Amino acid sequence: MAAPISRFTNVAISGLAHVDADVVVSSSELENEITTTMERLNMPPGLLEGLTGIKNRRFWTAGMAPSDAAALAAQKVLDQTTVDRKKIGALINTSVSRDYLEPSTAAIVQGKIGLGRDCINFDVGSACLGFLQGASIAASMIERGEIEHALIVAGEDGRPIVEKTLENLQDPETDDASFREQFACLTLGSAGVAMVLSLAEPDDGQPRFLGGLSVSATQHHALSVGDYDGGRTDSQALLMGGLNLAEDGWAEASLTFGWHVADVHTFAIHQVSKVHTDMLVDLLKFDPERTPKTYPEYGNTGPASVPTVLSKEVDAGRVGSGDQILLVGMGSGINAAAFEVRW
Repeated sequence: MAAPISRFTNVAISGLAHVDADVVVSSSELENEITTTMERLNMPPGLLEGLTGIKNRRFWTAGMAPSDAAALAAQKVLDQTTVDRKKIGALINTSVSRDYLEPSTAAIVQGKIGLGRDCINFDVGSACLGFLQGASIAASMIERGEIEHALIVAGEDGRPIVEKTLENLQDPETDDASFREQFACLTLGSAGVAMVLSLAEPDDGQPRFLGGLSVSATQHHALSVGDYDGGRTDSQALLMGGLNLAEDGWAEASLTFGWHVADVHTFAIHQVSKVHTDMLVDLLKFDPERTPKTYPEYGNTGPASVPTVLSKEVDAGRVGSGDQILLVGMGSGINAAAFEVRW
């Protein structure tokens, strides 16, 4: 049985913007808060940066809600485009971070940026794949003629989980196993990102969102579990399970769509750490020079990661007309997806 395929011929990217969180926090600063535990467990200084390759991550100023971050990015992208906000037919929030269980964060974001009564809004939850899946849903709505424009957003806030994890790790009862299963939470950062997808006009010169495919291996759903009280991750098992799934999905995508790594201008991939990024790039034979790295200074920003990579490359002028870009991600569950953009 083939993986679910979503291919689009009439969907344009009419806007893309990211917002970096404002507080820079180094890995050494985080380690300073758990020095006693690390010394007791005979763990060397510099472990966090050494294992993950993350020198810094960013947090929002205390009191900043996920909807605030998403609204900042949404306002930025709307200011940069010519799309009439009254014509936006859907707002999809895709962040792991949420303001509340209810109402949806999407509804809060929509209220903050002032979209009209005819704009449907909802949250999509798919761990670190949320943005890619949200964009695919929006593109399907546009392709079917349900709406003309969609706004996809993510406002990630890693601060609460990192702070709770540090508190947990300071517990004198923390042992080696407990330390290791919570360690991955310390990679998290914060970010805001937004994309506008629109019904394409012939020869409009706008980048095209062409879609792709998704695969899953949900027998591994228990390998990474998190909430605002912290999280636990079997990092090695999750990494290997994710890599196996990515390899399988990539083989099918390459065959189905005729993708060749030599033709790809930019690989925008979800980044957890140096180990995760390097192993995925090596396994799928992506060119490291065409795989921009954000994790060293921004950490793991969840579903905001992939579109932020692309947004930064576009802003830096490193993406040009006609370039093929692949958006590739994995999320706990385990799920994996690859989507094609033609700039």
